[in-house]
Amino acid sequence: MSFERTGIRPAQILLPDASVSPETWACIACDQYTSEPEYWEKAYAIAGNAPSALRLILPEYNLKNSEQLIPEIHRTMAQYLAQGLLKPAVDPGFILCERTIASGTRLGLVCAVDLEQYSFEKNALSLVRPTEQTIASRLPPRLVIRRGAPVELTHIMILIDDPDRTILEPLQAQKSSLRQVYDFDLMLGGGRLAGWAIDDAALLRQIDRQMNALLDSKGEHPLLLAVGDGNHSLATAKAYWNEIRDTLPEAERENHPARFALCEIVNIHDEALLFEPIHRTITGISRAELTADWQAYASARGMTLTSDGTGHRFTVVSADGEETLSVRSPEGAIPCETLQKYLDDFLSRHPECGIDYIHGEASLRTLASRPDCVGFLLPEIDKHTFFSDVERLGVLPRKTFSMGEADEKRFYMEAKRI
Repeated sequence: MSFERTGIRPAQILLPDASVSPETWACIACDQYTSEPEYWEKAYAIAGNAPSALRLILPEYNLKNSEQLIPEIHRTMAQYLAQGLLKPAVDPGFILCERTIASGTRLGLVCAVDLEQYSFEKNALSLVRPTEQTIASRLPPRLVIRRGAPVELTHIMILIDDPDRTILEPLQAQKSSLRQVYDFDLMLGGGRLAGWAIDDAALLRQIDRQMNALLDSKGEHPLLLAVGDGNHSLATAKAYWNEIRDTLPEAERENHPARFALCEIVNIHDEALLFEPIHRTITGISRAELTADWQAYASARGMTLTSDGTGHRFTVVSADGEETLSVRSPEGAIPCETLQKYLDDFLSRHPECGIDYIHGEASLRTLASRPDCVGFLLPEIDKHTFFSDVERLGVLPRKTFSMGEADEKRFYMEAKRI
C-alpha cells in the first residue's frame, strides 16, 4: 500500500473499554460553548464520576485555570491507559463513523494524518492545508497540554473534494459486513454516533487505491486534505512534532506516533455537511454613518458601493430595517474578504467601536435590532468552489464559515497514543 502519498495512514485507534458508558464518555469539542459555562456544567453533571473524555480535555472556557488542570489531565490519561479503560479497538486501521444530526447523517473516516505533509503557513503547497488563517498566539496554551500527554483525542475534521463519492460512500455500503465499535446517543442534543472498524486488508487496499486515484486527479501541487474544523489543534500537533523530530534518530522519525494526528475525513459534498457563513456586527455607530464611511473607503480604492446587485453582495441590517448593498470591482477574491478588509480598516480608525462574529441569520437580526448596531449578512458558501477558493487565496479570511451549529461539531470519542 502507498498511503504515504496521500497524507493519511491506518492507525492504532483507542476506544473506551466496554465497561465504560459511551454516553458519559463522549463530549463536544473543547472550543465550543466558550461563553456558556452552563453547557459544560451540565456535561460534567451527566458524566458524574464515570470515566469520561471530559477529564482528558481542557474546554477553552476554562483556559484561565489551565495551570492546575493540565497536570491532572495528564495524570488521568495515564490512569485510564494503566487501568485498561482506554485501549486499542483497531490496530491498525480506520473507523467509519456516521453522525446523525438535524441535517441528516454525516459520514466520516477516522484516520491518522501525516504531519510531515501538512503546513499551516500561508501559501503553502502541502498536501494538507488549513482553510483559515492560523493565529500563532493560540498555539502556546495548546502546546502545554500536548507536551507530556500520552494520548490525544480528536475534534479535527478534514475535508476532501470527492464529488463522485468514491471513498467514503462505498465503505458505507459495506458497513453490514464490518465490526461495529460504537452506536449511541450523544449527550445534550448532540445527535447519534455510530462507528465501524475498518481493518480488513482488502478494504485498506481499496481505500488506498481510491485515495491515490483522487490525488492523481488533482493536478500539480494538489490540495487533497483541507482542514475544515480544529485548525489550531492540528497546528499544535505540527508544532509539537517540529519540537521533537530533530531530537529523534532518523529511523525513529518515520513511524513515531507524534508524527501523526488523529482526524476525521469528511467529503465536502456530503449533503448533511452544512456550510454556513459567519456574519458580522459592528457596535458603537449608526448604519447611516457606517454606510457613508464604507462608501468613501470603496471610492478611494477604485470600488463602487451600490444597491444595483452587481459584484459582492451583502445584506445590511439595523434597527432601521434591511437593505442589500453590492461592491463593484471588489478588492477581495470572495465577499467575506472584501467585507473584512473594510471592517479591519474601519476598526483601526474607530477603536471605540466593536466587532462580533455571529452564527445564524436569526441571531444576527436580533442583535442588529439594537441601537447603534449594524449587522452584515454574508452570502451562502459555495461548496463546489470551496477548494479552488482556498487554493487561490492561500487561506480564507478568518471567520469565513462554520460547519454546522455548535452541537453538530465533532465529539471526542476516539484516541491515539502520541
